[in-house]
Amino acid sequence: MTGSRVLALGHYQPSGVLTNDDLAKIVDTDDAWIRSRVGIRTRHVAAPDETVDSMAAAAAAKALAASGLAPQDIDLVLVATCTAHDRSPNAAARVAARLGLSAPATMDLNVVCSGFTHALATADHAIRAGSATHALVVGAEKFTDVVDWTDRSTCVLVGDGAGAAVVSASPEPGIGPVLWGSVPEMGAAVRIEGEPARFAQEGQTVYRWATTQLPAIARKVCERSGITPADLAGVVLHQANLRIIEPVAERIGAVNAVVAKDVVDSGNTSAASVPLALSKLVERREIPSGAPVLLFAFGGNLSYAGQVIHCP
Repeated sequence: MTGSRVLALGHYQPSGVLTNDDLAKIVDTDDAWIRSRVGIRTRHVAAPDETVDSMAAAAAAKALAASGLAPQDIDLVLVATCTAHDRSPNAAARVAARLGLSAPATMDLNVVCSGFTHALATADHAIRAGSATHALVVGAEKFTDVVDWTDRSTCVLVGDGAGAAVVSASPEPGIGPVLWGSVPEMGAAVRIEGEPARFAQEGQTVYRWATTQLPAIARKVCERSGITPADLAGVVLHQANLRIIEPVAERIGAVNAVVAKDVVDSGNTSAASVPLALSKLVERREIPSGAPVLLFAFGGNLSYAGQVIHCP
């Protein structure tokens, strides 16, 4: 095989929903303030007994069912997360156990918000190298576990959920070359630190960096795949903030693309945001099968990663 492709997608969100009006009862904020600054209306909140691996497994089970593969076909499980509570067994191992997989390699990747696009590239590389044939790639977060509910600048942003992809070997590459990197000297702009761990960020720093630097990087992702931004049928950026997504998507130049704006209903779900938003677009058939879609994520560590895929 000369490459890999995304065979199927799935997603999961908790039933609990937190509205802007609900948040106004917790901190000094209101619906108009939140919408004007980040564009979010609602976010999903996991129940106490819902974990990163339980949400990851729910999304992965849907993707696996849609792929037509059997559990024993999966030989690699990658879970991108920065909010898993336990260190071992890792979330990937627990997902494999929940789904009854046979003997897959299981790894967690912590690249925060760009975790899924890093994990997707890792699965593609493993398949190209002959180390795997069928992979489950999942982004899952319980971000509400690490938020400070007294800080209105951050608690209005986050939500919980998971998105998953089945990635399989293919004679024709359906996942383009990854472009990934970081800005180490700015890594402290997004943090989950302390005991207990709490999410904090320098919002204006992240906004300026994302809106000025990322469009050119995203255009290079397209160039590596041999297409122009105008060729894209879809753009799925990390769902950080609608006020970042809209100008970045416009500056990329993807004039014919559907732009994912799931952040409005789901909030910022970190590593889950790209697969969650993509799965919903595909479920609603807003992007034709086989059409080129740009996936591009950025955030914690001031890391970024993106690739163009063929829509399943």
